Amino acid sequence: MTDLSRPAGPKIIAVANQKGGVGKTTTTINLAAALAEAGKRVLVVDLDPQGNASTGLGIEMEDREFTTYELLLEDIDLKSVVLPSVTPGLMIIPATVDLSSADIELISNEKRSFLLHDALRQTAMDDFALDYILIDCPPSLNLLTVNAMIASHSVLVPLQSEFFALEGLSQLMLTIREVRQSGNKDLRIEGIVLTMYDQRNNLSLQVEQDARDNLGELVFDTRIPRNVRVSEAPSFAMPVLTYDTASKGAQAYRLLAREVLSRNSVKVA
Repeated sequence: MTDLSRPAGPKIIAVANQKGGVGKTTTTINLAAALAEAGKRVLVVDLDPQGNASTGLGIEMEDREFTTYELLLEDIDLKSVVLPSVTPGLMIIPATVDLSSADIELISNEKRSFLLHDALRQTAMDDFALDYILIDCPPSLNLLTVNAMIASHSVLVPLQSEFFALEGLSQLMLTIREVRQSGNKDLRIEGIVLTMYDQRNNLSLQVEQDARDNLGELVFDTRIPRNVRVSEAPSFAMPVLTYDTASKGAQAYRLLAREVLSRNSVKVA
């Protein structure tokens, strides 16, 4: 149960974009790994039924006995559901395809939009001494994503450097506005991070210019390059920072982590 008298807890960030294939899970995994490398204690909550964040952090399917499904819908001991990852200081609550039915089951629950909020603020969470929680949202604006936004202090949006990228943001921004009005008035945009960026490509340059013209300081200075090492790392069940620590992709996620840390120098309740 939530205890409002507790001391400041971890910063909770939802990584969301209703469009698939934009680098959402890749950003969640590697930003989390970079924050852990910087000495922070980080938890990834895999809220995507595809379970790619779980796979990318080395959690085998047979080890996912308890998942975000149980976290949301059952009274589960956190120590049973929080698993260590391949990266020191980085933990994960994994997901399986079972989560795909959660939307239907949540509809009949009167607290359906606040289940993740309450689960992440139970007093047992203090035992993990977390600095950050990153929630990997599904690629849709469903009840799971709403749970993530109500549970979070901010939303980080990966934006693929491609044509029509900015147009896809409008519905996400509308959802964030609705969540502010209905369940989390303090929710803010953590930032927009350009992914799959190719500085040799005029389209990437144009998307960046449009994003900075329209969104200003919300756009992170760091751009995540289109990098083969970033693409290969998940198939080896590890973040790119572990797979090829000197790669351009790994260096970019370290820079992104540095920006996130600089924007969050004060812990929040």
